[in-house]
This record gives sequence, C-alpha cells and structure tokens, in this order.
Amino acid sequence: MSSLSGKRILLGITGSIAAYKAAEWLRSLVREEAVVTVVMTEAAERFVAPLTFSALSGHAVHRDMFDAMPDRVMAHINLSRDADVILVAPATAQTIARLAHGMADNLLATTILAARIPVVICPAMNTFMLSHPATQNNILRLESFGYHIVRPGSGELACGETGDGRLADWDVVRERLLSLFQPDDLKGTAVLITAGPTREALDPARFISNRSSGKMGFALARVARRRGAEVVLVAGPVSLPDPPGVEVIRVTTAEEMRQAVVDRATATDVVVKSAAVADFRPSATEPHKIKKTQQGGRLDLVKNPDILAELGANRSPGQILVGFAAESQDHTSEGQRKLREKNVDLMVVNDILGVQTGFDVETNQVTLIDRRGSVTLPLLSKEETASRIWDTIVRLRNGLSGA
Repeated sequence: MSSLSGKRILLGITGSIAAYKAAEWLRSLVREEAVVTVVMTEAAERFVAPLTFSALSGHAVHRDMFDAMPDRVMAHINLSRDADVILVAPATAQTIARLAHGMADNLLATTILAARIPVVICPAMNTFMLSHPATQNNILRLESFGYHIVRPGSGELACGETGDGRLADWDVVRERLLSLFQPDDLKGTAVLITAGPTREALDPARFISNRSSGKMGFALARVARRRGAEVVLVAGPVSLPDPPGVEVIRVTTAEEMRQAVVDRATATDVVVKSAAVADFRPSATEPHKIKKTQQGGRLDLVKNPDILAELGANRSPGQILVGFAAESQDHTSEGQRKLREKNVDLMVVNDILGVQTGFDVETNQVTLIDRRGSVTLPLLSKEETASRIWDTIVRLRNGLSGA
C-alpha cells in the first residue's frame, strides 16, 4: 500500500505550459490510490482539455464557480471540505498574485480562500517573471499565510530561456505532500543513515560486493526527512537518486563508509546502519587487470572494520543506535546476539532468502528486536516498513519499549 493511498487531493491547474506535466502527476497519484479531484482555471483549459484530467482522475473536472448543476452550486465551499490537501500545480504569476491578495474571482481562488486544509503551491513561469519583486513578494506573502511553496527548479524553459522557473520535479512535490501526512516527531533530530553495498577492488575491473540495492536505507532517509529530521545519508554505490532534502555522501569502500560515519557520529542523535558492508576485502589490490591466463586462483582476504560495533563501543550519551542484520536462518537468535554484542538499541532483521523480502525488491518483512523483546512486522512496502521502524525508534527515544 502506498503512503498516499486513500488521501484526498484537490489538484488546481492554472494557465501554464507546464499544465501538461500535471497530467503525469495525476497519473502518479491515481497509481498510488490517491483520490484526486481537479479544478481548472479558464486559462488552463487553453493548454490541456478538461477531458484529459477527467479521464485520468475518473471524476468530473470543476471549472465554473457558477455551474448550473445543483450539486456544484457550493463547489467553492464543499471542494475543500472533501479534501485533505490542495495542490496547485502549475501556479502562474497571475494565480500567485490573486491568492496573495485574497481575490475570489474564479473557482480555484475562491476554493483556496475558503479552505481550512494545507495548501501546496508549485510556481512555474518565465525566469524574469519569477524574479520580479512583485512575484517574490507575493510568494513570501503566501508563505506568511502558512501555504507551502515548492520552489521551482532551474533549467531550459519553454520560452527558450534558461534559469529558474521550471515546475519542480514530482519527486520533490510528492515528498512535500507526504510530509503533511506524517507526524513531526523527529523535528530537530540529527539522523545518520547508511545504505547500499560497498565495493572492495580486486583490480581496476573487478571487485567484491553484494546484492544490496540501498532501497531500504533510502526509504528510511525519506521517511525521517518527512518527519522533520535533519538527515545525512551515507550511500554505497547504488543507482538511486538522492532523496529530496537529504544530504547524501557517496562512498565506495567499507573504509570510506567508516570514515564518513565516524566523522559525523558524535554529533548525531540517531544512527541507523542499514548498509550491507562487505565483511572482507582483498589483502592487496592489483594495479592492473588480472589475466585469466595466470595460474592459480588464490584470493587472500582481510577483515573490514565492523562499523556498527565501533559505534556501539564509542556511542554518545543518549544516542540511539540501530543495526540491520540480513540473515538466511535463525533470524531471531542471530538478531539478539548482534544486539548484545554490538551494543545497539534496536536490531532490524530481514530474510535474504525471501522472494519478497530479499535483495532489490520493493517490499520487506522485518523482525524488530530490542532489549525487551521482538516483533515481526507484516509484509509491507519498504516505505511503510521504514515508517514502522521510525515509530519504534521514537518510542525508544521516549523510554518506551520499541518491539
């Protein structure tokens, strides 16, 4: 189940060429089982036909404040009552000015004026329009009203110019929406997370590694950021994009990961070690590619540092330390052993042999073990699993049993 499943979103679309992107956003929301109702301004209809949004949402598009249909007479009042959040994307300079000055001359503006729910506004316009003092003052005014502004991106614009003004990426907007539905119980908390594998070079072409995709660690980083934490993510070599609002440090080897973690650990409130760090590395790295014509196949290995054990031995007072254990058998007993030996507060154990819980899948089923007991979560998406893990961490910080 998606974190947006069942959320009621009122999508306001205004007269910008970026309106075509809103159609793809709508598809993404519906795919995540959100319930979306669309309001379009008259100018927006010049770019994309209302029929497009009606077909994608499965609902009629609201356009006219004085619609003759009886059930729409009070749409400007009822629309926000039936929604959890209003998302205006794209928001033109005209719409931003209209909202900043409390004008109620179209359905969308009137609906927002009457709303008592969060309003997320995504500006999109020419870079000079955006930088004009009037537009900047209007955006600041909207922020003073408590509206959530998702700053536009930078790049090539439809007018041919390059600069700020592009509609923000959906991933950034999605995170802002999700943060509205999360508790801010990690606000002011410094969080350090590790994710992904490490690679230990044999020669310039080959390395020792594992199958970790980093998805669980990245999900933990996203959810922590939504809940208000200041997050640093130390990531091994993975192909995942940086989570919005998260400081990402990219590393390759176990020693590089150790150094990045140790440098930051003492100033961190919560450390979550979800990375699959290689246990061994070659005793020496060949400077040139090893030829298969060479005789013999001996590979001498040495142990990598145990980053989690080092953190457990040198933890700061009050710090919460969370470890991950990928196991193929004896999950609970192995998790309990590692909890004791590495001096951590919570051990998260997952089954690497499971079809839906192993490497590089979108779901997970973990067992949470603390000093008072254990609990096995149901099969969930990795984002929902991350939410449950953070629920447990928050309880541990408050002195309650996590598992």
